[in-house]
Amino acid sequence: MAALQTSVQGAASAPAARPLVKRRRTLGQRLRHDWPLLLLTLPAMAQLAIFFYWPSAWNIIAFMDYSPHRPFWENPFVGLAWFERLFSDPYFLPALGNTLKFALAQLTFVFPLSIALALVMHSVVSTKVRSLFQSVVYLPYFFSWVLVVTVFVQMLGSDGLVSNLLLQSGGERLSFMTNGDSFVFLAWMQWAWKDAGWGMIIFLAALASINPSLYEAAAVDGAGRWKRMWHITLPGIRPVIVLLLILQLGGILTVGFEQYQLQRESVGFGATEVLDTFVYYRSIIGPQSESFGTAAGLFKGVIGLILILIANSVAHRLGEQGIYQKS
Repeated sequence: MAALQTSVQGAASAPAARPLVKRRRTLGQRLRHDWPLLLLTLPAMAQLAIFFYWPSAWNIIAFMDYSPHRPFWENPFVGLAWFERLFSDPYFLPALGNTLKFALAQLTFVFPLSIALALVMHSVVSTKVRSLFQSVVYLPYFFSWVLVVTVFVQMLGSDGLVSNLLLQSGGERLSFMTNGDSFVFLAWMQWAWKDAGWGMIIFLAALASINPSLYEAAAVDGAGRWKRMWHITLPGIRPVIVLLLILQLGGILTVGFEQYQLQRESVGFGATEVLDTFVYYRSIIGPQSESFGTAAGLFKGVIGLILILIANSVAHRLGEQGIYQKS
């Protein structure tokens, strides 16, 4: 007993053990340790360098009077002259307004539709029904815009299936595919049919990460389907919703080219003109130079970057991770 007390007193009087401090590895040590992983990233880094960073460096011609018919170093700098010409162009503001209108329609209608489809799919118990529903909804994502517009013309055009049925019943032909006033709704239908399935797949992957025991515990406590969805499902996929929403805000001025180009003649350029078609007709095949189109593209990129930073800051204030976190 005395020996035990002596050992306890000795242990108490002994100095406390120092906590283990993890030494930070030097750059050379990390390179020697992680070189196989770095080697695997080389193809992706080369692809980014060739197809993204190198073309992005040519944004400098937005500040030059550039001509491809003379050496690059002989093109004079003109400052913000092309941006002044861009903002004073009479077709720029209508194209910008249409772009924002279509982008907000996508965020307001198509984005929630993807979430709703994922929730419906998640609630289906039968494996065969889920596979069939998923295939039917996801398949149009792989269609080109040429095929999508063709399908809508065959269905809703003046000589399409719906028009023929109306004629047989004593009605009149549809003018839906050529009506500029309803083009926003037509574009929404096309987006919903083509892109909603892709968003559904992403949200289904987020739903698969939710612990099923949470639903079982909530059901035991008497929570119904709607309460389980509101208190478990939606909070479980909220980080993914925030992330995709921020990314869509970053590309809010890029709503596509093919969809509007294909329907420009039938609907009219006033209803279908967006920034991408504006650059094509005013710069690439129009009277303006390449510097004019580059200035428009740089304007889109800067606006997208500002919106991403603002949305990510708001996400941090609301307790979400966003697309990046401060170290």
